[in-house]
Amino acid sequence: MLLRERDTPKGLLVSVCDADCLGETFENGVATLTVEEEFYGGPDAVEATDEEVVAGLRRAQVANLVGEEAVGVAVEAGLVDEETVLEFEGTRHAQMLRM
Repeated sequence: MLLRERDTPKGLLVSVCDADCLGETFENGVATLTVEEEFYGGPDAVEATDEEVVAGLRRAQVANLVGEEAVGVAVEAGLVDEETVLEFEGTRHAQMLRM
């Protein structure tokens, strides 16, 4: 998985995607999801283990996740509710916001 963390005026923004999703576009009949290099990749993104992803998500105020593995790790850790996960042409997408 690719993990990218960046500080914003609203807190830590974390983006995580399965590496094979990077650069792909997915649709679900209602919306389109493009996994852009400049948001999920770039020089600040690192290959991360499940544990590193969970640690990053626990620090995040906002997170975006794409891919079976990335979303699955967040659901398994109890950070994302399975009921809120969206499906896009066989891949999964979730967002997390701490208030």
